[in-house]
Amino acid sequence: MAVLSLAACVASFHLLLLLFSSSSSLRVAPEAAESSGSARHGRTAYHFQPAKNWQNDPNGPMYHNGVYHLFYQYNPHGATWGVGNLSWGHSVSGDLVNWAALDAALEPTSPFDANGCWSGSATILPGGVPAILYTGIRADGEQVQNVAFPKNASDPLLREWVKPSYNPVIPLPADVPADFFRDPSTAWLGRDGLWRLAVSAKVGNAVGSTLIYRSKDFRLWERNAAPLQESRAAGMVECPDLFPVAEPGAEEGLDHAPRTGTGVKHVLKLSATDTFQDYYAVGRYNDTTDTFVPEDDGDDCQSWRRLDYGHIYASKSFFDARKNRRVLWSWANETDSQADDVAKGWSGVQIFPRKVWLDNDGKQLRQWPIEEIETLRSRKAGLLGTVVNSGGVNEIVGVPGTQADVEVIFEIPALEGAERFEPNWLLDPQRLCGEKGASVQGGVGPFGLLLMASGDMQEHTAVFFRVFRHHDKYKVLMCTDLSRSTTRARVYKPPYGAFVEMDIEEHGRIISLRTLVDHSVVESFGGGGRTCITARVYPEHAENGDSHLYVFNNGTGAVKVAKLDAYELATATVNVVDDGLIQPSSMRRGEA
Repeated sequence: MAVLSLAACVASFHLLLLLFSSSSSLRVAPEAAESSGSARHGRTAYHFQPAKNWQNDPNGPMYHNGVYHLFYQYNPHGATWGVGNLSWGHSVSGDLVNWAALDAALEPTSPFDANGCWSGSATILPGGVPAILYTGIRADGEQVQNVAFPKNASDPLLREWVKPSYNPVIPLPADVPADFFRDPSTAWLGRDGLWRLAVSAKVGNAVGSTLIYRSKDFRLWERNAAPLQESRAAGMVECPDLFPVAEPGAEEGLDHAPRTGTGVKHVLKLSATDTFQDYYAVGRYNDTTDTFVPEDDGDDCQSWRRLDYGHIYASKSFFDARKNRRVLWSWANETDSQADDVAKGWSGVQIFPRKVWLDNDGKQLRQWPIEEIETLRSRKAGLLGTVVNSGGVNEIVGVPGTQADVEVIFEIPALEGAERFEPNWLLDPQRLCGEKGASVQGGVGPFGLLLMASGDMQEHTAVFFRVFRHHDKYKVLMCTDLSRSTTRARVYKPPYGAFVEMDIEEHGRIISLRTLVDHSVVESFGGGGRTCITARVYPEHAENGDSHLYVFNNGTGAVKVAKLDAYELATATVNVVDDGLIQPSSMRRGEA
């Protein structure tokens, strides 16, 4: 793959020196180091993925001693989950954009993880030493919780990890089935000086529970009498993530330091296995009883808001002390066939990292691509004040359609033509998007973007809004329509959709849309990141590099593009071998 310009890599100076002086530790397939043309068959250009094979859950992301680390579920033996035992892949970065792969951090080599090193988290202990908590699958299939520490804590890349012989630190509880006890969270210190962590379990073979364990030494853990949360309808939840948030509207992140008073809100995110979706609630965490109570959502997680209304799962956040923000990762698996995965030799990507914070309303999270993505921007095209009439399609010329960052602000001149909203539509916005796709004319909308479009429009992905009249207010529906995303067979092409929780009249009849396009990944952020939809797409025409971007309007009334900026994004260096284009000797130490 092409390497970024020197200027974009200067901030990673010390990291690059370490990487290139330790090239023997890199675990990368040489065939991955091709030009951007190697993105054929859907391989991405700036999303995180290993050079080959299977990946799924992000594990233990952290910022430590000037280096970003991402661990992830990795099958070193092939492009499917079921072949071989899962390990912890490990990559490092100086900017969360460009990544170098190291040897696996954890491999299934011990009795307490003989059948796999499954998901977990990383915690920075007092004194700055990190620890990994992870689920091990024993030879008999029992799930237990283990700990690992760096072999050499002074190694800035943390290349080797040691699993103490006293593992497991949390054995399987008597009231939990052997295969329903997993995914320890990042640990945090309570005001009483005890460590806490959350673990997912199915208690009594029926209730999806998030259990809390306490410890004074990070070795001996005792289960709290009450669970942090129970989701009876979900059956089993996993990948718990509990974190504090700053006051509504404040974009800075908070770490897990002990906090006095009752003013700090928390977010609890859970992944439900029966729906394969991530849900979250804003609420109050009580560090005395170690319980969580949602403020405005029901007790069962499936009644909560979804983190993303498209195709992501097993999300995990971390506090980025470097930039005082909370950053979110999540896995977006493939939606073509397993045979396709085997043929191309890889499966699964991570979303581009997002900053998350609490909206002004205090009820929902906002998400936005981290600012570092702007270092990839190159050619720019735009529109300003363009009116798109009913049936209009305006091409965005000058930016390749396969690798782009598009930001657009739509202004609706009049809302009077909005369709009447049916109350039962609240129950299933995804189905509503399927019934009222981009090709179905409406009153106000559909309007938005046509992405990854072939010249004859036989293939395209539509991301759009519709506005409905609901009593004396308006509801905004956001959709990603995949029905024409590819002409290939054996591809899952559902509609995705959700309502954008904002008052469009209070916002001056203006709504924004931002979409990242990266070959087989389309990530969209509606209403300033209030609603997010991620999709996987596999257009056949894109393998030839000829793909187009359009603004469209299929409503009866006109829509104004107040502003549109579209950028071509360069190819990041993601888990590839140095191809000689970056020489550490060419960087001046003063530029770091």
